[in-house]
Amino acid sequence: MKTILITGASSGIGRATAEAFLNDGWTVGALARRADPLQDLAAAHANAIPLVADVTDVDAVEAAFSSFLDKTGRLDVLFNNAGIFTPGGTIDEIPLSSWFDAVAVNLNGMFLCARAAFAAMRAQDPQGGRIINNGSIAAHVPRPHSIPYAATKHAVTGMTRSLSLDGRPFDIACGQIDIGNAATPMVEALSQKLMAEDPTAEPQHAMPVEDAARSVLHMANLPLQSNVQFMTVMATKMPYIGRG
Repeated sequence: MKTILITGASSGIGRATAEAFLNDGWTVGALARRADPLQDLAAAHANAIPLVADVTDVDAVEAAFSSFLDKTGRLDVLFNNAGIFTPGGTIDEIPLSSWFDAVAVNLNGMFLCARAAFAAMRAQDPQGGRIINNGSIAAHVPRPHSIPYAATKHAVTGMTRSLSLDGRPFDIACGQIDIGNAATPMVEALSQKLMAEDPTAEPQHAMPVEDAARSVLHMANLPLQSNVQFMTVMATKMPYIGRG
């Protein structure tokens, strides 16, 4: 049975992706800070392994990966998904705490999980595996008033490229999925905030979260000699192309 560890698995894209992989027969390590949603997932699926950890905590990340490997024997795929969107503003209006929080989760957390996955994939026999980083279309075209999120997601793209290059000798593939608005609580909260600020604004176009999950599943199901280096999936009418 193929194995995957998914971070940020308690809700949104992470939860939908965990369910997609579970239904496809994978063993899924579902990692998040909140225990209750993970226990609910494990109660519904015998092939789900709940892993309670904060991706910004070095010891917690290493313990979660070790626990998963003790149960499964190997790690085929990491979906490096956990991330946050901090409150918006221009750079002089954004609290320093928002910057540090975004870097801690969106960048440091992804680094720590990629590091643990890379080490496991390099050491296992047969060697190799796949790391899929959740970037964002903000890694290419940012929203207004989103410097912490946009900067960290641009950095994730650099991490993806470096991992892809450094993983070649060890049969470790790395790709990135850049997801536009999916119908998640985070996007819904952002949409409500934007409409409250400007009731005449065009509603945010969003796609079903399951479409993002199926895209990750497609990337993961490829043989290791093939790799989706970058994928963009988004609502068709979302103003990404030409949004300026």
